[in-house]
Amino acid sequence: AQQRPGRWVMASTLALQAVLAVGLAVSGRWVPLINEPELPTLPAELLAGGLLSRAAFCFGLALVAGVLLWWAQTPWRRGWLLAQQLAVTQAVTSVEKERDALRLTLVSEKQAKQLAEQSLKERYEVQIKDREEQIERLKDLKAKLSTKMVGESLEQHCQIEFERLRHTAYPRAYFEKDNDASSGSKGDFIFRDFDEAGTEIVSIMFEMKNENDSTATKKRNEDFLKELDKDRQEKGCEYAVLVSLLEPDHELYNSGIVDVSHRFPKMYVVRPQFFIPIITLLRNASVNALAYKRELALVRAQNIDITRFESQLDDFKTAFGRNWRLASEGFEEAVKRIDEAIKDLEKTKEALYKSANNLRLANDKAEDLTIKKLTRGNPTMTAKFEALKGEGGGAES
Repeated sequence: AQQRPGRWVMASTLALQAVLAVGLAVSGRWVPLINEPELPTLPAELLAGGLLSRAAFCFGLALVAGVLLWWAQTPWRRGWLLAQQLAVTQAVTSVEKERDALRLTLVSEKQAKQLAEQSLKERYEVQIKDREEQIERLKDLKAKLSTKMVGESLEQHCQIEFERLRHTAYPRAYFEKDNDASSGSKGDFIFRDFDEAGTEIVSIMFEMKNENDSTATKKRNEDFLKELDKDRQEKGCEYAVLVSLLEPDHELYNSGIVDVSHRFPKMYVVRPQFFIPIITLLRNASVNALAYKRELALVRAQNIDITRFESQLDDFKTAFGRNWRLASEGFEEAVKRIDEAIKDLEKTKEALYKSANNLRLANDKAEDLTIKKLTRGNPTMTAKFEALKGEGGGAES
């Protein structure tokens, strides 16, 4: 009866050793299934260290020794039991040491992770605080500036950015304010670039809009596109660009260069930081088409020469026709006046003929005139003529 508990203890020990030896021997199957988020490399370290294989070997050796000593004498059984207990204790102690080392490593990694997170959190909190202070300063500056001052600041910013690159990137470019408001409206700046021969490479109409430039009816970028397209066409520019700070939270406009050619042809909307890139992009695209523009300019020049020749020929025809018409009218006027002069001469001739006839009649009448005819019916004149006649006869005697 006293041996039965010993046998049960030995049998239980042998069974436990068999389970541990088999379980550790097949550790390659179940260790990879361990999922520890804080120690993701634990399964690989356990398999690579070889500790599980050595433990499986020890438990297997102890199991073999236990089976061999099962049938031995009682003193050997007691010694074997002590040996088994010692082997188990050593294996457990080894596993506990490794567990404690892993736990210490885990604690150290947790502390390091917490320190890194705390440092990163503090650094970003400082950056966020700096950004918030900068935003507050900009808001305060914006509140102090008037609408005109803010608008002029944006225009000055773009002009300064261009002047920095004018002599190196755009030596032959024209970039000036649009001061021609004869059509009722005008843009802010006109950009034109030319090649060595003077052929225009690209032309851009710029409009700058700030948040304070918005009105009760115009608060969005789209509200200014129609007028910008009108200015582009009136000033003969190829492209139109709206440099805008309106709608600051709009994801599309904050993403970069926005093509709005589906609304108005050859039009773009950009933020101020893309002012120089949009000029470079459009200029480089136009340089590729420069050869075609030169051929087009040559054809236009030839057409202009032909048109000029035709215009000169038309001018000659017009001048010749006018001179012919004036000469014809003068000739007709001269002929008319000659006819009138002939008629006047005819009238003068007829009048002269009448005068000559009257003179002849007067002469005939004068020759036919006698004293008797004069004194006929006039006794007084007859008496006087008689008296004169008597005195004349007395004087003769």
